[in-house]
Amino acid sequence: MNTFFIEFRDPLFGIIVFFVLIFIITFLSYWFNRYRVKENHRHLDKFLKQFNAMPSQDELRVLITSGDLSEKSWLLLASSYSKNGNFDKSVEIYSELLKVGNKDNYRDTLFLLGTTYFKAGFLERAKQVFLEILQNNPRTPQALNYLLLVYEQMRDYKSALGVLEPLEELNKDVKTTSAYLNALVILNDEKLIAQEKAQKLLEIYKKTHELTYLIFEYIFRVNPALAWQNLDLTQAELLTDILYNIDEKDLNFDIIKNNAYLRELYTAKGYVKEVNKSSIFEFDVLINLDKSTNATLSFEYICDNCKRVSPFAFNRCSSCHAIDSSRIEIALAKDYHKDFSEENNSFQ
Repeated sequence: MNTFFIEFRDPLFGIIVFFVLIFIITFLSYWFNRYRVKENHRHLDKFLKQFNAMPSQDELRVLITSGDLSEKSWLLLASSYSKNGNFDKSVEIYSELLKVGNKDNYRDTLFLLGTTYFKAGFLERAKQVFLEILQNNPRTPQALNYLLLVYEQMRDYKSALGVLEPLEELNKDVKTTSAYLNALVILNDEKLIAQEKAQKLLEIYKKTHELTYLIFEYIFRVNPALAWQNLDLTQAELLTDILYNIDEKDLNFDIIKNNAYLRELYTAKGYVKEVNKSSIFEFDVLINLDKSTNATLSFEYICDNCKRVSPFAFNRCSSCHAIDSSRIEIALAKDYHKDFSEENNSFQ
């Protein structure tokens, strides 16, 4: 029977024990490390939740009044929340600061609360905040400007125009804003027919020589002949996207032939054959491309004031609120519309 057992003095027995011990140690180390990593993640998640979970109003009031953080620190924290889109947290901090914070900073904190409401889209609340500021401090141009923006977004253009008077008394230039608001009044007047709106918009354009994109985008849509008749061709580049997308039947070829920019634009489009090359790279590529190539122009819109880029045309920048500051940037793109038309034809 002894032949079936390995004596503990046998070298083979020692090797087996050695490998068994290595296995046990490795097994225990593996599961211990997994447990430790899991616990670390649990503690980290618990720690991070402290920053995601806003304290209650009572807790927040205690934290602010305790003085552990200065009021400036709370304002910076609220501003950080607002910039990251956490408007609810920002509003809670500003609201508590208004109740228990330094009264010398009340107006400034109230203004920050109003701008946060505005960014979050709570226009009625923002309006009430700015009106409260102006009730006690009527000569506050920042509050007047935001109140004007609130009225504009609420499409209360009459009230917005009323804000221009105190701004003008504060020696602020309101000519462009006045023209812009009056143009919006015309565009949103349901009592006027399209041709009447076009004529009234032209009156604003001839008087101010501003708002070229806003005015001619509408007129080219409802009366292309009137638009061509009154367009200042030196401003054609501001309307590149509109002019490029006009139907061929609505073109004025006499005007096109007498303007170098329009000749290049519509040769690139394929409506005319007036030039063989262009100083504008994108036009030159389209002019010299094989006509079977599905290429076209795409457009981006840059605010000249704050340099913000938008894929959509705008008349007032959503970032800095500048009016008539849009500049068009052109680029080459695939013509998906042409692809779609060819696919439809192939199924007919």
